[in-house]
Amino acid sequence: MCGIVGYVGPKDAYDILIESLKKLEYRGYDSSGVALKTNDGIFIAKKKGRISELESDIMDVPTSHLGIAHTRWATHGAPKDENAHPHTDCTGTIAVVHNGIIENYRELKASLAQKGHKFTSETDTEVVAHLLEEYYQGDILSALFKILPLLKGAFALGIISLKEERILAVRQDSPLVIGLGSGENFLASDIPALLSHTKEFVIMENGQVADIRADHVDMYDFDGDDIPLKITHVDWDEAQAEKGGYDHFMIKEIMEQDQAIKNTLLGRVIDNHVILEELTPLQEKLQKTERIYITACGTAYHAGMVGAYLLRHMAGLDVEIEVASEFRYAKHHWHDNSIGLVISQSGETADTLQALRLMQADGIPVISVVNVLGSSVYREADASLLTQAGPEIAVASTKAYSTQLAVLYLFAIYMARLKGLLDNEAEKHILQELWNVPEKVRVVLNQAHTIREIAQDTYKTNDIFFIGRQLDYMLALEGSLKLKEISYIHSEAFPAGELKHGPLALVTSDTPTIAILMQEDIMEKTISNVSEVKARQGDVFVLAFERNKKALHDIGRWAFFVPDTLPLLGPLVGIPVLQLFAYYNAVLRGTDVDKPRNLAKSVTVE
Repeated sequence: MCGIVGYVGPKDAYDILIESLKKLEYRGYDSSGVALKTNDGIFIAKKKGRISELESDIMDVPTSHLGIAHTRWATHGAPKDENAHPHTDCTGTIAVVHNGIIENYRELKASLAQKGHKFTSETDTEVVAHLLEEYYQGDILSALFKILPLLKGAFALGIISLKEERILAVRQDSPLVIGLGSGENFLASDIPALLSHTKEFVIMENGQVADIRADHVDMYDFDGDDIPLKITHVDWDEAQAEKGGYDHFMIKEIMEQDQAIKNTLLGRVIDNHVILEELTPLQEKLQKTERIYITACGTAYHAGMVGAYLLRHMAGLDVEIEVASEFRYAKHHWHDNSIGLVISQSGETADTLQALRLMQADGIPVISVVNVLGSSVYREADASLLTQAGPEIAVASTKAYSTQLAVLYLFAIYMARLKGLLDNEAEKHILQELWNVPEKVRVVLNQAHTIREIAQDTYKTNDIFFIGRQLDYMLALEGSLKLKEISYIHSEAFPAGELKHGPLALVTSDTPTIAILMQEDIMEKTISNVSEVKARQGDVFVLAFERNKKALHDIGRWAFFVPDTLPLLGPLVGIPVLQLFAYYNAVLRGTDVDKPRNLAKSVTVE
């Protein structure tokens, strides 16, 4: 998944497609490709690597006035030429580009293969081209409406046929926009790609199909019923547009978290069971596993702490967790029936990679949780669980963290079931709550203005403390890290019960404390610690569930109540609040939010 562009009109399609595709390079990608409708057939060129490498590889560009192009961020199949988009059917007369995930592609592929279809890639996308071929009877739109009920998952599709002067577009849980011109029209996954050509857009919504021709655009729902065009005029400059109209990449990525979590769950929760096909080769080993060694750095380490808690409490496992830079140099007494679990956003984190190699050298198989298919950690681990955060531009990690959490919840449920500690009803209950998390995260994100108002009272302070117990403490650590990373406010996180063992000496009327109260079985204990802060004239910000609003409404100077869910899922619904708190404090202090001083996105040195 990553960038889609399309063009139909009187101008040279190739130049427009390549120019537009380059406007989406900020999103990150590992390969690119183009499909052009010509008098001699559909011309396809695709290449692993940068767009410039694709351009260099094309020796003679054919004349064309209609085409689609794509930059790929690998999800199914390694980054290589044959897995790059566009993909075609057996006849080479239908071409498809796709962002998202076709959850049931394996079943579709097997069925199509039985009918004689030949596949040339490892991707989920290719099945769409072959399905269209199977149903095509002279009209590509009719074929599309026949295959849409067969597709499960998230998909933004761009489709062309050699026999027709149109581009078809489909949106389901993955963004697409249509740019409107004079005698020409455009398609893209994001507005920045098209701003040099038009300011008039149709922003597609879920469950919509667009039939894009040079002189007009028709819109339909998935049942084939007409939908009127809703045209939006955009005045953004290109820098604004890359950020989706937001001021910074960080806030854009915070606001994308509900969809990123949903994408990570897609295809892994089926009939109220966790399905992790990536772990099938290790299943026998995992059934015997008694101890798990977890290692990671920074934000990924905080996700690992949550994972360790879940694996202990749900799957009954003995879990050791250590920062990767320390893990590498510690003396380890490995236990039989153990596995390693490493977590990295980029898959290139130097300390984490060396810890992985250390475990493997001593015979410990390693599972990775990573966001980049084809990265070093992904390639070298014995099995990998990919997050689906998509490219993350801001240095401070946000959606990568929440998708790491989502994967770790799935893994803990998977292990608990494997160990016989989770029956059908319990698994169903947790998964139904987990599946509803993206919707609850969206509710939180829609209240960002409330958190900005709180930040108005805190951004001038020099010190802020975070407290919580159990999972709340682990969440506090990540909230504190975000605040110090981008606002440069000194912040620390403590287990709430440890306040009186030293940190309470630092609490004054000038020291706000963020108290997280989502672990309800020990909430009263944390409330006692909040009272200790208030007794020293410290201001308190409370983060808790909506169901406790009446009991906690007056406990602090500020309070934010998130939608109710299981306390176990508190970190997932609570983290957007703390990310937004950090972001607005940084904005009000005037720091460089996306590029905080002294920090890098991917730490590839020790």
